[in-house]
Amino acid sequence: MNGTVTEAERPAGFWIRFFAYIIDAIIVTSISGLVLSPLMLVNDGYPIEIGFWTINGIVATFIYYIYFFTMTKLFQQTLGKMIIGIKVVSTENRQLTWSDVFFRETVGRIIHNAFAILKLLYVIIAFTENKQGIHDMIGNTKVVYING
Repeated sequence: MNGTVTEAERPAGFWIRFFAYIIDAIIVTSISGLVLSPLMLVNDGYPIEIGFWTINGIVATFIYYIYFFTMTKLFQQTLGKMIIGIKVVSTENRQLTWSDVFFRETVGRIIHNAFAILKLLYVIIAFTENKQGIHDMIGNTKVVYING
Protein backbone atom coordinates (compact mmCIF):
# COMPACT_ATOMS: atom_id res chain seq x y z
CA MET A 1 0.00 0.00 0.00
CA ASN A 2 2.73 2.41 -0.91
CA GLY A 3 1.35 5.88 -0.19
CA THR A 4 -2.33 5.21 -0.80
CA VAL A 5 -5.05 6.37 1.56
CA THR A 6 -7.39 3.92 3.29
CA GLU A 7 -10.73 4.92 4.78
CA ALA A 8 -9.23 4.56 8.25
CA GLU A 9 -6.44 7.01 7.44
CA ARG A 10 -7.77 10.47 6.73
CA PRO A 11 -4.82 12.73 5.86
CA ALA A 12 -4.30 15.79 8.03
CA GLY A 13 -4.14 18.88 5.86
CA PHE A 14 -1.97 21.97 5.93
CA TRP A 15 -3.90 24.14 8.42
CA ILE A 16 -4.45 21.51 11.10
CA ARG A 17 -0.76 20.59 10.92
CA PHE A 18 0.16 24.28 11.04
CA PHE A 19 -1.83 24.74 14.27
CA ALA A 20 -0.14 21.68 15.80
CA TYR A 21 3.23 23.18 14.83
CA ILE A 22 2.33 26.50 16.49
CA ILE A 23 1.56 24.63 19.72
CA ASP A 24 4.87 22.77 19.41
CA ALA A 25 6.75 26.00 18.74
CA ILE A 26 5.35 27.48 21.95
CA ILE A 27 6.38 24.34 23.87
CA VAL A 28 9.89 24.23 22.38
CA THR A 29 10.40 27.95 22.97
CA SER A 30 9.31 27.53 26.59
CA ILE A 31 11.64 24.58 27.14
CA SER A 32 14.50 26.48 25.52
CA GLY A 33 13.79 29.50 27.71
CA LEU A 34 13.92 27.39 30.87
CA VAL A 35 17.16 25.70 29.81
CA LEU A 36 18.83 28.86 28.52
CA SER A 37 17.91 31.21 31.39
CA PRO A 38 20.82 30.04 33.58
CA LEU A 39 23.21 30.43 30.62
CA MET A 40 22.15 34.06 30.23
CA LEU A 41 23.16 34.76 33.84
CA VAL A 42 26.71 33.58 33.17
CA ASN A 43 27.46 36.42 30.76
CA ASP A 44 25.41 39.30 32.24
CA GLY A 45 22.42 38.53 30.01
CA TYR A 46 24.36 38.39 26.75
CA PRO A 47 24.67 35.26 24.63
CA ILE A 48 28.02 33.49 24.83
CA GLU A 49 29.51 33.67 21.34
CA ILE A 50 31.71 31.17 19.55
CA GLY A 51 32.53 32.92 16.31
CA PHE A 52 29.35 33.10 14.24
CA TRP A 53 27.45 30.81 16.62
CA THR A 54 26.17 31.42 20.11
CA ILE A 55 25.86 28.80 22.82
CA ASN A 56 22.20 29.81 23.13
CA GLY A 57 21.59 29.21 19.42
CA ILE A 58 23.31 25.83 19.49
CA VAL A 59 21.39 24.68 22.59
CA ALA A 60 18.04 25.98 21.26
CA THR A 61 18.60 24.20 17.93
CA PHE A 62 19.53 20.99 19.73
CA ILE A 63 16.35 21.19 21.87
CA TYR A 64 14.23 21.81 18.74
CA TYR A 65 15.52 18.78 16.86
CA ILE A 66 15.58 16.47 19.90
CA TYR A 67 11.98 17.39 20.76
CA PHE A 68 10.59 16.63 17.30
CA PHE A 69 12.80 13.57 16.74
CA THR A 70 12.17 11.93 20.12
CA MET A 71 8.44 12.66 20.36
CA THR A 72 7.80 11.44 16.82
CA LYS A 73 9.75 8.21 17.29
CA LEU A 74 8.39 7.33 20.72
CA PHE A 75 4.76 8.44 20.34
CA GLN A 76 4.22 9.12 16.60
CA GLN A 77 3.16 12.56 17.79
CA THR A 78 4.49 15.72 19.30
CA LEU A 79 2.50 17.37 22.07
CA GLY A 80 0.94 19.70 19.49
CA LYS A 81 -0.19 16.76 17.38
CA MET A 82 -1.57 15.03 20.51
CA ILE A 83 -3.65 18.09 21.38
CA ILE A 84 -4.94 18.42 17.81
CA GLY A 85 -5.56 14.66 17.35
CA ILE A 86 -3.18 13.74 14.53
CA LYS A 87 -0.19 11.42 14.27
CA VAL A 88 2.70 10.49 11.98
CA VAL A 89 2.51 7.09 10.28
CA SER A 90 4.65 5.21 7.80
CA THR A 91 3.49 5.16 4.19
CA GLU A 92 4.54 1.49 4.16
CA ASN A 93 2.07 0.30 6.85
CA ARG A 94 4.67 -0.49 9.49
CA GLN A 95 6.04 1.04 12.68
CA LEU A 96 8.11 4.17 12.18
CA THR A 97 11.79 3.24 12.10
CA TRP A 98 14.64 5.33 13.47
CA SER A 99 15.63 5.93 9.85
CA ASP A 100 12.14 7.19 8.90
CA VAL A 101 12.13 9.60 11.82
CA PHE A 102 15.71 10.74 11.21
CA PHE A 103 15.02 11.62 7.60
CA ARG A 104 11.65 13.23 8.38
CA GLU A 105 12.55 15.19 11.49
CA THR A 106 16.20 15.97 10.91
CA VAL A 107 17.02 16.00 7.19
CA GLY A 108 13.55 17.23 6.19
CA ARG A 109 13.47 20.00 8.78
CA ILE A 110 17.03 21.09 7.98
CA ILE A 111 15.92 21.58 4.37
CA HIS A 112 12.93 23.66 5.49
CA ASN A 113 14.95 25.63 8.04
CA ALA A 114 18.06 26.29 5.94
CA PHE A 115 16.59 29.54 4.61
CA ALA A 116 13.40 31.30 5.68
CA ILE A 117 12.03 31.19 2.13
CA LEU A 118 12.16 27.38 2.20
CA LYS A 119 9.48 27.37 4.91
CA LEU A 120 7.08 28.10 2.04
CA LEU A 121 7.67 24.53 0.86
CA TYR A 122 5.34 23.39 3.64
CA VAL A 123 2.48 24.74 1.51
CA ILE A 124 2.80 21.75 -0.83
CA ILE A 125 1.03 19.77 1.90
CA ALA A 126 -2.18 21.40 0.70
CA PHE A 127 -1.69 20.15 -2.86
CA THR A 128 -0.46 16.56 -2.59
CA GLU A 129 -2.85 13.58 -2.57
CA ASN A 130 -1.82 12.33 0.87
CA LYS A 131 -1.19 15.85 2.24
CA GLN A 132 2.55 15.15 2.44
CA GLY A 133 5.27 17.73 2.78
CA ILE A 134 8.81 17.29 1.51
CA HIS A 135 9.90 16.14 4.98
CA ASP A 136 7.15 13.47 4.88
CA MET A 137 8.24 12.29 1.44
CA ILE A 138 11.88 12.11 2.54
CA GLY A 139 10.92 10.09 5.63
CA ASN A 140 8.28 7.86 3.96
CA THR A 141 5.64 9.23 6.32
CA LYS A 142 2.29 10.96 6.30
CA VAL A 143 0.21 12.64 9.00
CA VAL A 144 -3.30 11.32 9.63
CA TYR A 145 -6.17 11.98 12.01
CA ILE A 146 -6.13 9.58 14.95
CA ASN A 147 -9.81 8.64 14.62
CA GLY A 148 -9.80 8.41 10.83
